[in-house]
Amino acid sequence: MSAAVALAVAPAFASSGSAFGVEEGGAAGDVGVLAIPIQSLDGSGNNVANPTWGQGNRPYSRVAAARYADGRSQPVAGPNSRFISNRVFNDVAQNVFSERQVSAWGWTWGQFLDHTFGLREGRLATDPDGEVRNIPFNANDPLEEFENDIGNIGFVRSFPAPGTGVNNPRQQVNTVSSYIDAHAVYGGTNQRLDWLREGTVDGNPTNNGARLLLQNNFLPRRDARGNASTAPVMEIDGILRATPNRAMVAGDVRANENLFLTAAHTLFAREHNRIVNALPTSLSQEERFQIARRVVIAEQQFVTYNEWLPAMGVNLPAYTGYKNNVDATLSNEFATVGYRVHSMIHGEMEVAAEAGRYTQAQLDAFEAQGIEVVQDGDEVELVIPLNRGFFNPDLVPAIGLDELLSSIGGEPQYKNDEMIDNQLRSVLFQIPVSGNPECLDGAGLPECFDAVVDLGAIDVERGRDHGMPSYNQLRQAYGLPARTSFTQITGESSSSFPSGTGPDDPDSLAFPSLTDNFGLEVDRNDPDALEADPVNFRRGAPLAARLSAIYGGNVNNVDAFVGALAERHASGSDLGELQRAIWTREFTRLRDGDRFFYGNDPGLTEIRNLYGIDFRRSLGDIISSNTGVARAELPPNVFFDRGFVPPTSCRVTYRIVNQWNTGFQADMSITNTGSVPLNNWVLRFDFDEGQQITQLWNGVVEQNGVRVPASNASWNAVLAPGQTLVDVGFTSTWNGVRNDRPDRFSVNTTVCSIA
Repeated sequence: MSAAVALAVAPAFASSGSAFGVEEGGAAGDVGVLAIPIQSLDGSGNNVANPTWGQGNRPYSRVAAARYADGRSQPVAGPNSRFISNRVFNDVAQNVFSERQVSAWGWTWGQFLDHTFGLREGRLATDPDGEVRNIPFNANDPLEEFENDIGNIGFVRSFPAPGTGVNNPRQQVNTVSSYIDAHAVYGGTNQRLDWLREGTVDGNPTNNGARLLLQNNFLPRRDARGNASTAPVMEIDGILRATPNRAMVAGDVRANENLFLTAAHTLFAREHNRIVNALPTSLSQEERFQIARRVVIAEQQFVTYNEWLPAMGVNLPAYTGYKNNVDATLSNEFATVGYRVHSMIHGEMEVAAEAGRYTQAQLDAFEAQGIEVVQDGDEVELVIPLNRGFFNPDLVPAIGLDELLSSIGGEPQYKNDEMIDNQLRSVLFQIPVSGNPECLDGAGLPECFDAVVDLGAIDVERGRDHGMPSYNQLRQAYGLPARTSFTQITGESSSSFPSGTGPDDPDSLAFPSLTDNFGLEVDRNDPDALEADPVNFRRGAPLAARLSAIYGGNVNNVDAFVGALAERHASGSDLGELQRAIWTREFTRLRDGDRFFYGNDPGLTEIRNLYGIDFRRSLGDIISSNTGVARAELPPNVFFDRGFVPPTSCRVTYRIVNQWNTGFQADMSITNTGSVPLNNWVLRFDFDEGQQITQLWNGVVEQNGVRVPASNASWNAVLAPGQTLVDVGFTSTWNGVRNDRPDRFSVNTTVCSIA
């Protein structure tokens, strides 16, 4: 997410490419020297020949020409962005989840990275230098459910890069380094890093301790060093406005924005200190700090390229080494359109813990904040409305880092589609009215707020502010053909409204069809299923019809952000074709144009050989090393719900080997025909003729009506590419009339061919 705060970036504490010697005592007093290149804080000097490439406080790069109405600065006109939001982004409080069951780590890691390599220079609405272009709010819109006493949705334009927007096209500034360099942990200036490290605060971090400052093993508060006014600037909003000194301090100003993000910040501050503690004390404090920083940067890159991007369905060409002719400067199109995937964010955060983890007084305090407490046997679940999870850092130690980090991977994220939860789409960072804590989520949300802040509408407006091309122009800039119809964008068969409906009819937003990951209709009479199971949907009117009505029937008028979200997902991906093209280009350049990328081995082999510290660790490994959560309690891959990584392809055989009047026996085999190894698997099919499994071998089954999920046993969880698992069989009842083979099998959400 962007922020309306400017973060000045001072010269880094060490020029990129400098090195320090680390003396390591060997046998018989031998001394070896380890030369580790020190990466600048602000990205300067990463590219030796072009030292400003990727440097903070520089304009974003562009893939396509800027598009302004006057050719210089005036945003192109378009439909009112709240009008668009009410007809396109509005999910009318219906949950729909990632069809590939990507966990909430998908969006959490994505935001953590966003706050590593991107922060536009902006202004607050109260800043006299701010260029205000508030979004008009129409209380009489037939699809408007919220009240807005302010009368508009606040919007302030990004600050123009110096020397632009008068006689040439306006550009915008990225205030942080473009590289994946753990900026969110260490910051981009000497002053911030000096405060973050243990020791004195004199503007020189090199004379500080090697460890990062933590309070009770959590991020320090603004008053941790006494005078909060001297602490680094942190964004304050929502709940935190009342107690700004309770803000936690980290490398990035946005660390308090939500609980999951703050938990990720805390995790890597702990990881830095864990590495420092593992290094010999014979090294200087600065040497131990720099080694730990180098490893943390590499770990974040490793997780990004080996776990997170594949989980999102982005498969890059093989890495062939550092390329000094690749400019890694973050592109405006990526930051303003392609990477704004706010639709993935769930409207509530669900945290599971053992029942004895919290006292009754703690549970009462949670409930007093509007958090739902659900006790079920030996487990308690905290259901935290996103509004309570925004800018509420006190909840992080109160809930516990172990519980938060485990829970991020414990549920799938929302589907990356055109819908955005109302917690973001209507009441972002707003303070609820008093006296009604039961309306903080779901259909009752409008009753709790009297002001509207719409992130989806702001995303549309930001695209116009930054001179983004139209949707079709952006597709062409990324080598994709322009779309000639709205159904080509959405993949639907019709762009017409059903008889009796239209763009202003609430029925156009209804959900006549909701299907789960078995491909079956969700039971409308089961509120738990309705809330937790949908992964695909059909609405009262096609999205293509709604887009056509909004944009006057002309596909060339579609805003790039709207069109990108409206696209049908590419095969094996949680992204549409345009988003995936944007991500592929950007993350390839962020890798190939980074001299300090782990694949270019900037001292990492020496660190491993001398100290036994290896950066090649999964996110689950890092979580386990810094919490009380055993590695076995976490999925092998935390980026998928329960670790069920979908194969790229699969094949299932199903054969009835014996049948009698009341029952039958069947044998199955599963072949992983894809390229991704499976460390856990679940085979899904349905018995719609009343068959009921009585016994299953070589697996575990928990049949629920017609739905049959058969998951791996402890001894056959791993299925390598090309491997076939045989003799998964069962006995079952049948009705003596029909016993057809199921017509759909899937493994970890991938639909399989049937042999």
